Order: sequence, then C-alpha cells, then structure tokens
Amino acid sequence: MRTTDPGDAARIELLLAELRLPAVKQVWASLATQADKEGWPAGRFLAALAEHEIAERARRRLERHLAEARLPPGKTLDTFDFEVVPVVSKAQVMALAAGDAWLNNGANLLLFGPPGGGKSHLAAALGFALVENGWRVLFTRTTDLVQRLQIARRELALEAAIAKLDKYHLLILDDLAYVTKDQAETSVLFELISARYERKSLLITANQPFGEWGKIFPDQAMTVAVVDRLVHHATIFEMNVESYRRRTALERKRGRGRPPIHATITANA
Repeated sequence: MRTTDPGDAARIELLLAELRLPAVKQVWASLATQADKEGWPAGRFLAALAEHEIAERARRRLERHLAEARLPPGKTLDTFDFEVVPVVSKAQVMALAAGDAWLNNGANLLLFGPPGGGKSHLAAALGFALVENGWRVLFTRTTDLVQRLQIARRELALEAAIAKLDKYHLLILDDLAYVTKDQAETSVLFELISARYERKSLLITANQPFGEWGKIFPDQAMTVAVVDRLVHHATIFEMNVESYRRRTALERKRGRGRPPIHATITANA
C-alpha cells in the first residue's frame, strides 16, 4: 500500500488552507489511504473529496440559518398535534413547508385563533421546516420587531433596517394583536408590510380577526390598506379551537381522554 510523502502531505495541508477547504483538509488523508488500499481511480477520489466538502458546507449553512431564525425550541411539525386541530390539513401544511409555491411569489400565511390554540407552534414548526429546506426565516414577536424599527426610525435608518430584513424569505410576526394602538408603532409596521408586499413573504399570527384590527391600527384607512396587502396573495388558517394549554392541563387533572374539539379553517389563494 502506498503512503503519501510527508513533504507532499504538508504541502497539501497548506494548499487546502489557502483554498479554504476545511472539510477536505480534515478528511483527505484518511480518504487517500482508503483510495490507495482499494485502488480507487483518481476521479473517484476527487469526487469523494468534493462531495464531503459540499455536505459539510450545507451542514454549516443549516446551522447558521437555524441560529439566525431565532425559532422557539422544540416546535416542529413532528411535535405539532394535528389531531388537536383536526381541520388543519397536514397535507396542506407539508406542502407549505416546501416553500416553493408561495415564498417564490412573496405570498403570505395568516394564522388566526384564540390564545393557546397552537398558532405560534405551527408558525415556528413551519419556519423550522422551511430552514431545513434551504429558506431563510426570522421568527420574532411583533412587538419586539416594531420596537427595533422604531429605534431605526429615530436614528433615520428605518428604510435601511427594513431593507436588511429582505435577506429573509419569510418573516414570522407572532402575536400581531399585542401591538399597541399607537401611531408610531403601527406606522412602522405598516411600512414593513408595504415594503414586503408582493416581494417577500410574511407569516402572521393574531388572536383577533380582521374585523377587530381597528383596535390595533388607529387609522381606518391604514387598517384597510394593511388587510388588503396581506390578503391579496395569502393562505388563511382560522384555528378556532379550545386552548391547547388549558386543554392539556384539564386532561392531566381529569386523567381521561380528549373531549371533542370544534375548529374551522379557510384557505384563500
């Protein structure tokens, strides 16, 4: 069995470092030994090195995108109980998790329902699946993002701050209804929604249906404009179910099976 000359090995290490191929640098020696032992042709050896580098780059990219997404831990489609919200089609959700059909077109996804009904879990689970499928996502409480944008406005950098969010294919704005009915807050939110309209997607969860959004936006014209932009290209889930958290607590207390649930869902394309 041939072995790599120590001088050649040292030169290869330097060259791979210069080329910024850390994954190849890590495995080339063991693969070279295997290739010599099994009599690989040069092409097979090079292909194995390239495949390893590509796989490692994909793994590191996924780790970076998951970290920047700021998704709440443990919220995946595997841990989402579709039986609790039986009229939410699992097949439709899985199709949304691929992303191509709506994120490429800047379409939106809107989740309505009372507190504890699973909106945030489903939103985070979809975000996690989309990141795994190669999309860039940011999950944030709406109030937190609004505060950041207000700071940017005071610093005369609102346009730049909104443009910076363009790197995310999907912004998940959780709990829209908790934005206060304040002109400063709602105006930056309106500008964000307007800037992403038909370009980049939003996923919004809200406790209140559109008819109650006048309690969020102080100006009726702004309310109409926001709703118009959001629903123009949107899928809407109405998750009108009993609170999952309350339900779970009652089941633990009673020590018996699940009572029946009632829910409705609509989807608009």
